[in-house]
This record gives sequence, C-alpha cells and structure tokens, in this order.
Amino acid sequence: MHVFPQLRKLEEKYQEELVVVGVHSAKFTSEKDTANIEKAIRRFELEHPVVNDKDFRVWSQYSARAWPTLYVIDPEGNILGRHEGEITFGAFDRVISDMIAEFEARGTLDRTPIPGLYAHKEEGGTLSFPSKIIADEAGTGLFVSDSNHNRVLSIAMDGQILDVIGGEGSGLQDGGFADARFNHPHGLALSGDSLYVADTENHCIRRIDLRERTVETIAGTGEQARMFHDGGVGEVALNSPWDLTYLGGMLYIAMAGFHQLWVMHLESGYVGPFAGSGREGIRDDILRHAMLAQPTGIDTDGDTIYFADSETSAVRTVTRGESGRVSTLVGTGLFDFGDRDGVGDRALLQHVQGVCWHEGMLYVADTYNNKVKRIDPLTGAVVSFTGLGDTGFEDGLAKEALFYEPEGLAIADGKMYIADTNNHAIRVAALSTGTVSTLELKDQG
Repeated sequence: MHVFPQLRKLEEKYQEELVVVGVHSAKFTSEKDTANIEKAIRRFELEHPVVNDKDFRVWSQYSARAWPTLYVIDPEGNILGRHEGEITFGAFDRVISDMIAEFEARGTLDRTPIPGLYAHKEEGGTLSFPSKIIADEAGTGLFVSDSNHNRVLSIAMDGQILDVIGGEGSGLQDGGFADARFNHPHGLALSGDSLYVADTENHCIRRIDLRERTVETIAGTGEQARMFHDGGVGEVALNSPWDLTYLGGMLYIAMAGFHQLWVMHLESGYVGPFAGSGREGIRDDILRHAMLAQPTGIDTDGDTIYFADSETSAVRTVTRGESGRVSTLVGTGLFDFGDRDGVGDRALLQHVQGVCWHEGMLYVADTYNNKVKRIDPLTGAVVSFTGLGDTGFEDGLAKEALFYEPEGLAIADGKMYIADTNNHAIRVAALSTGTVSTLELKDQG
C-alpha cells in the first residue's frame, strides 16, 4: 500500500515511457479472490493492470522473496534489477530517467500507447469506501471517514447528513470545512469540540474544531517517514497513521507503517513511539520491545488500550505506565489466520481491522472474514456476533446478514454502527440480537 503513491507519481511523470504491471501474490485467503482484488484496486485507485497470482506462479518464476518486490525491465525485455521493500519517488525517478536516455539512444524505446490500460473507478454514491466511524460523546450523532471522497461526514442517528468536512479532491490544506483537504482519511477520535483525524495518505494528524468549523494540521509533514525515529515536537514525519483513540490528554495512534503505536501529547505537541520496536511480528513484551504488525484499529476502556494488529490477524492489549507491556488476546503469527471461534490461541481471525470496547466486551471488525466478532477480554473467548461470513450486502438476522470487508465500529444507544467499507454503507446491528439493517443516508438540506 505504501508503494502505490510513489508508483502513481512515476506513472504520471512518465506516461509515455513507463508501464507498470502489478502482480498480486496473496497472503490471506480472502485476497486470492479476483472480485476482492478488484475491489482493492478500486479502493486504491490504481490505473495499471494487476495479475491475480493466486498460485504464486509469477512469484516463483521471478524468484520473489518479499512483499513488495519491484523489478525493472528494459524495453528489450531484460531484467535490469530488483528492489525489495518500499521505494522513494526520487530513487526510482533517477533510474527511470537514466533508462529513458539509454534506450532512446539505442533506438529501442517505443512510446506507442498501449491499448487496454484504464483507470479502475468505483461507481459514485454518497459514501466511497467508508473506513472508520465513531459516535459523539452524547451518543446522538456519528462521524464517518468517507475515505475515497477524502472527507469526514457528521451524521445524525436517523441518517441525516449534518456536515461535510473537506472539499472535493485530495490534498493537504487547512481552513474552513469547505476549503480543507484530506487524502484518504481513516481513524477518528473525539474530545469535546475537537475531532481528531488520522489523515492516512497525507501521513498527518488533523484536528477539526467543531465549534469554529475549521481544520488544522497538528502532526506530520505531508510526506511519509522513510526511517524509524524517536519523534519530537514540530515537523515530525509520520508513516501511515491509521486509527486513533483519545485518553487523558493523549492521542494514541495506530501507526501502521511503522508497526508501532505512537502517542501525541496534545498540550506539548510531542509525538513519538509508545509501543513496538518497529520490527514486524507478534511478540509480547514491555512496551518498546514488543513486536507489532501493521496495527489499523485502536480503542480504550479508559485504562487499557486495545488494538487490531492486522498482519498477524491479532487483537492485542497495552497497559500503560512504567510497567506497561503489550499482551495478546487472539493471534499467534504472521501466517496464522482463519475463521474460528474459541478461546485464546484456539480462535482465528483474518486481517482484523477495527476494535470497539463497550461495557466490558471488545467487538472487532474481522474484516477479511466479513464478520463482527465479540471478545471477552477476561477469558479470551471469541464468538461470532453478526455476519454469515460470505461477501455480499444483505440485512437480516445476525447469522444471515452479509457484509463486505467491514472496517470501523461504533456503539451508541444499544446499537452498533458498522462502516461496511466495500459496500459503501453504514450498517446497524442491534446489540441484543445482532440483527442488521442499513442506515439510509439523507443529503444535507
């Protein structure tokens, strides 16, 4: 995911010389399905063809060893080199520029347009891949990250859209609600009149002043951090902040790109690592020695912090203070996933992306299983709460309802509100039964 913005810059600069072909060699079972891959292509707004390499044939033929791996192939069909891991635009810009000069001099560079390349665009609607959702402190309204519309919506419980925060198009711009710009925002956290936003592809944290109706950037530079660092005050580069939770003057950040949790001291402005060494994996330990793997969801019960560790299909906890440490409720390894209820290590999730604590229970968006599950933090027992498990869009009883990669959860007044991401919808499940309906959104006015 981190490579896409860099590739997009290269594709835009070298429209006549560079062709990108994506090869998707899936880790998770859900990712092998072509329809699911196409949804992901649309969500990330890719404009190049993508191969579904579900059996790892291309992976093996090219001797790939890591996600991601990039190969550079010249106009004569020769592999000039490969790069494992993420890239910077600057480094590859020089490579492509030098190749153009070399092969233009040889007379082998062909700028003839290749037919059949197209932009993968999702059909329009009120929402486009909504990712995270929270209820206001009174439980009378909702805030939703309408991610692919690059905005945040304020919605009444009856579905009336009250406010649109963020103008059309992506960007990084502060100002009034209509003038501000976001770039695929995700996580949300609320404290009084301040709504905090994880502006993921801007690699920033934004603050929305609900009273003054303004947006300001409070952390991040607008550029993705390329190396691990200890944070600081001022212009501190972040790396794909994905979700947020507020606790006691602190903003805790699921920093997916660093495989860490970060914390921002809102009074001083300091932002830096809180938990995780930065090495990808699953290891319980004291805060900075633990290993995390792409955390994308976070919540708190007012004391303990809970987070979804997506690449290990795990749900984990963090205690704060001098004796703080990371522990695991569900999940065992980077390649251990599935769909199985049970206790502790006997339970399996698949790329869980959302967590929501409520009255002693933890609800999780089991994203690639198309379900919401409930975990008892005291016993580690995991049970399916709602969702049949197949992809689709169907209201009804808990075991019959269909979702499509839900990501965000919020609870208010006996109801769970679910950001059903690939269905571009907000679904509502009764906490008492799990029965599902769809929230009908009504335009402003």
